[in-house]
Amino acid sequence: MNEFSAEELARYDGRNGQPAYVAYDGKVYDLSGSSMWTEGEHEGAHFAGHDLTQEQADAPHDVYVTDFPEVGTYTG
Repeated sequence: MNEFSAEELARYDGRNGQPAYVAYDGKVYDLSGSSMWTEGEHEGAHFAGHDLTQEQADAPHDVYVTDFPEVGTYTG
């Protein structure tokens, strides 16, 4: 399993052919296959390449990123 710092995670922003990775609760997930994350963006409010742990608390839905492939751990 790979370890991702904040700087490394930022490279996976879902743009220009890059995969769309997000961190949540210390783990990194690949959301590239989700139609809800087009070009690394979700609802114009959340962006791939970031830690979504705090943002999830304000989301109007349950945590679903954990349903996607886990690709590593997040070191921040």
